[in-house]
Amino acid sequence: MVVLDRIALALVIIGALNWGSIGLFGFDAVAWIGGGQMAVFSRIVYTIVALAGIWCISLLFRPAETHVESRS
Repeated sequence: MVVLDRIALALVIIGALNWGSIGLFGFDAVAWIGGGQMAVFSRIVYTIVALAGIWCISLLFRPAETHVESRS
């Protein structure tokens, strides 16, 4: 579960950076790489990032885990 959480978080960060570039500069990096906003590749990326965002909602409602590290 931890690996999936990290992948989802990385995708959400990528999406946030893309939205930031749209807001600040009017530049959509996903559309630029994928050939336009309505191109199949771009739409797949947008959908995967959206699913990652939905997955990350669950992080808000999970109980805090305690991590114990042993140092030797």
